[in-house]
Amino acid sequence: QVQLVESGGGLVQAGGSLRLSCAASGFRFESARASWYRQAPGKERESVAHISADGGYRNYAESVKGRFTISRNNAENTLYLQMNRLIPEDTAVYYCAAGWNVSPRFWGQGTQVTVSS
Repeated sequence: QVQLVESGGGLVQAGGSLRLSCAASGFRFESARASWYRQAPGKERESVAHISADGGYRNYAESVKGRFTISRNNAENTLYLQMNRLIPEDTAVYYCAAGWNVSPRFWGQGTQVTVSS
């Protein structure tokens, strides 16, 4: 059974850091491109970061560039998102996703990140 399970979300003060993890199973994670998305209340879902299967290519939304780092450990089937210098605008449900096309095929259930001022 395909699963993407996020962890590491929670409540943090502005300026703080948080590290999200996503454990993948049930498919060849090492061959799939992977991404982090987020959705804030009343807002559309947006792409936050993307990483190629081998980790050689990474890109970020302008709003998080320089603050967030996406990485992966294919040997452990795990995707990460290191979030530093968090601001209230980062508050959202964060989802990990993976697939072989531009649009992800598999999605996690999401984890809540709340940044207080």
